[in-house]
Amino acid sequence: MSLRAKKMPLGTVIGISGKGGTGKTLVAALLIRELSKEFPDASILAIDADPDSNLPDALGVSIAASVGEMREALLEEKSVTGDKRREFEGKIMEIIYEGDHYDLLVMGRPEGPGCYCPVNHIIRMVIDTLSKNYDYTVIDCEAGLEHLSRRTTRDVDIMLVITDATVKGILTALRIRKLTDEIDIAIKRIINVANRIPEGLEAKVREEARKHGIELHEIIPYDPKVAEFDLLGKPVVALPEDSSASVAVRKIMKMIVGAT
Repeated sequence: MSLRAKKMPLGTVIGISGKGGTGKTLVAALLIRELSKEFPDASILAIDADPDSNLPDALGVSIAASVGEMREALLEEKSVTGDKRREFEGKIMEIIYEGDHYDLLVMGRPEGPGCYCPVNHIIRMVIDTLSKNYDYTVIDCEAGLEHLSRRTTRDVDIMLVITDATVKGILTALRIRKLTDEIDIAIKRIINVANRIPEGLEAKVREEARKHGIELHEIIPYDPKVAEFDLLGKPVVALPEDSSASVAVRKIMKMIVGAT
């Protein structure tokens, strides 16, 4: 059966998590590109949930506003009762970037010191509802474990956990797996990925991850083209299709499709 015949069910949510600096955004951007190429008729929602908001740059687009900015404006209205959810939903629809192959929603700055709980709860409910209207939702999660401990990532079908060739990255991947069990987040499958691995270190990285109870499903080699694009400010979605990072993420996309 071809991948096109095995299109994922409506509402499939893919989260991308891991320690900061491991290349989550690279994987998210290339995964969005590969999904849109493999399933050109599919609807894709990209959510940048990392406060650094690097996904628009990786995709080569500009956004007008973020959910965080919208939230600040709404907080000035004091009340979050009544038809606020409908109001939030309308405002979120206004700030979504609509591209040819995907839509993009940027979360922006995290919750501040004030009592944002009612506002954030409604926003998350709206995003949960919004994702059900797309074939695939790809979430570039914030670094570390905050998005899990605060349960801002819920009902994820596939969680890609990105590590690098460091013990810290591997231990973060292990803690993410344990935390998903502890707080009972509905994640159907976790796929562990090592990124930016120099040639010749693949076996050692797999062995070290295995020592800590992590089985790596895919390795993305160190790709000098990625470093070149970063230096020149080029979006990573413009990477050649035969670059080592592109080839590896294409394999991950096929793995995801096969897992659903």
